[in-house]
Amino acid sequence: MIFFYQIFIQLFSFLVKVASLFNRKARLFVSGRKNVFWKLNAALSSSLVPRPPSLVWFHCSSLGEFEQARSLIDRIKNQESRIKILITFFSPSGYEIRKNYEGADFIFYLPIDTKSNARRFLDMVNPSQVFFVKYDFWYNYLHELKERNIPAYLVSANFRQEQFIGMYGKYLRKVLSFFNHIFVQNDFSQKLLSEQKILNVSVSGDLRYDRVSQTVSTVKKNQMVEMFKGDNKVVVCGSTWEKDEEIVSSIKYQASLPNTYYPILKLIIAPHEINEARIQSTIKQFSNKTILRFSEISKEPVSTALDKLKDAKVLIIDNIGMLSSLYQYADIAYIGGGFGSGIHNILEAVAFGAPVIFGPNHHKFPEAKEIIEQGGGFSIVDTNDFQKVMNLFLSDEKILMMASMVCKNFVMQRKGAVERIISALHLEN
Repeated sequence: MIFFYQIFIQLFSFLVKVASLFNRKARLFVSGRKNVFWKLNAALSSSLVPRPPSLVWFHCSSLGEFEQARSLIDRIKNQESRIKILITFFSPSGYEIRKNYEGADFIFYLPIDTKSNARRFLDMVNPSQVFFVKYDFWYNYLHELKERNIPAYLVSANFRQEQFIGMYGKYLRKVLSFFNHIFVQNDFSQKLLSEQKILNVSVSGDLRYDRVSQTVSTVKKNQMVEMFKGDNKVVVCGSTWEKDEEIVSSIKYQASLPNTYYPILKLIIAPHEINEARIQSTIKQFSNKTILRFSEISKEPVSTALDKLKDAKVLIIDNIGMLSSLYQYADIAYIGGGFGSGIHNILEAVAFGAPVIFGPNHHKFPEAKEIIEQGGGFSIVDTNDFQKVMNLFLSDEKILMMASMVCKNFVMQRKGAVERIISALHLEN
C-alpha cells in the first residue's frame, strides 16, 4: 500500500506541473513551492534568534481549515511570547489569501509529500509540536514525525463510516496511528475510531464555533455598510452562485400586508467568485433595482456616498475578506452553494444571530441539520419556498427575533473546543 502511495505522490507532482501550463490554480501551486526550502531557511535564519526556541507547526489544507484553527493558533501564540508559529498550506486558495496573516511568524506552502522533502523540511524546522487541522493526512510527513518522537495532533477531525472501507480505509488507519492524540468534533467520530482500534481520541468539539465567536467579539464596524443599512432590514447573501441569485432576486423590497409587520428590505450580495464576468452576471440579475458596487462607492467621499447608499436597494461586495464581518448587519442571511456541490459556511451568520436560508444540498453538514431542527435555519428548493420563508420572517417581527435568539444560543452552547484542547495538552505535557 505504501509503495503505491510513493508512486502516486511522484505521479501527482508530475501531473500538477503539466496542469500548471494551462490552469491558474495549478500554476500557483507549482510556483509557490519553487525554492521553498531556500525561502524557509532564509526566514528561519533571519528571525530574532538563530532558530526559534519553540516552534509550533500548523498544517492546513486550505482556507477553511485555517479559519477553523485560527482561535487555537492565537491561543497558543499568546500563551507564551517565545513561541514561534509556522503555518503551511497545501492549497493556493489558503496560502494566497492568508500569506500575510499577522498571527504567524512563518507561512509557506507545504512541499510535496516525498520522503526526501519530509526529512529535509523537519531537519530545517524541527518543531516542538505539530497540529494537522481536520484532515490532509500526508504519510511521509506523519511517519517522519513519529520516527523523531515529535508530538503530532489532529484537531477538529470528523469521520464518516465510508472512509474506512477498502484501500483508503487501510491507509487512513495507518496514518491516524502516527498521531499522539486525535481531537474529534463529536461522539460519533470517537465511536467510529474506537471500532477501528484507535483509542487515543478525545471529543473536543468543533473549532469553528470558537472561531465565529471570536469574530463576533472582535468585529469592526464598516461605515459604508452602516449607511447602506440605515433603519432598514438587510438580507446578507453570502458566497452566492447564479442559481442562488436567481432565487434571491425574486425578493419583495417593499410590501404591505394587512395588520402585519413588513419592513423595507435591502440586499447585500457577496458572490462566491468575484471575477469581473461573475460580478457583471450578478449585476444583470438585479438590473431592475438600484445597485451599488462596494469597490466603487467606497472610493467616494462620505458626503457624496451617503445619498447613493440610502437610495440603493442592492450592495454588491466585489472583494474577498469582508463577508464574515458583514453578517453583523444581517437581519436574515442567505447562504449560497445549496444548489451546487454544497452550502458554504453558515456558522459565520448564525453567530451574529442571523437566521439562515439555504438550498437543498446541505446533508454533508451536520450543523445545517441541527439549526433547521432548532428553528434557526430553513432549507428551500425553489423560489416559492424562499418567498414563504421570507413572508414568515417579515410578517411578524417576534418570529424573526425568536429565530435570531436560537442562532445565538446555538453557537454559544457549542464553543469551547480551544479550551478543551489546551487543557488536554497541558495534562499530556
